[in-house]
Amino acid sequence: MPYTPHKPPLAETTEQLRARIPGWGADLDPQDRPSTPKLDLREDLTGAHWEFPERQPESRPRERSLEHAFLTPVFGTAQPTRGLSGAIRKVAYERYSEARAAHWLLLIAADRVDAVEAHVGSLARLRPDNPVTETGVQAELTHRGLSSRLGRKRADVHHQALDPFLVAGPFIAAAGAAVAARSLIRGAGRD
Repeated sequence: MPYTPHKPPLAETTEQLRARIPGWGADLDPQDRPSTPKLDLREDLTGAHWEFPERQPESRPRERSLEHAFLTPVFGTAQPTRGLSGAIRKVAYERYSEARAAHWLLLIAADRVDAVEAHVGSLARLRPDNPVTETGVQAELTHRGLSSRLGRKRADVHHQALDPFLVAGPFIAAAGAAVAARSLIRGAGRD
């Protein structure tokens, strides 16, 4: 059981493991291990002053991996899940184990959706993102960006030609979508 001061029990006995796995237990003798003083797991030497740590109160539901029976005793609350990205994260944690690729792909997709939600939110608040200052383009021009890239045998040199499209592409697409939406709204108003 995690989060307790006791050494967890083995799933199999040492004899069963030694019979099943060649070479298992080669370091069982404490004299053969260089880190023996660090690994002294006697109950009075753990330093824990608790049987189980005090749990942080859970004010709103948090994601929890299927592999764990409950949340860790302490967890972050700075970025609560919200919107479509939060729903995607919830699906990733409720349906898929951390050992499955689907779990991690859903979390990556949720990050991308969260970024889009943030951009749309900034547009809705009439304070759109500034691509020049927020993407580092200005620093490329003022802090020797070109000289840091040339002649250094960097691995990212091959895709540098794509960087302007990857950085500016979403902003250009959003501007195009806004112009198209505006023309559709004006066209609908004339009919």
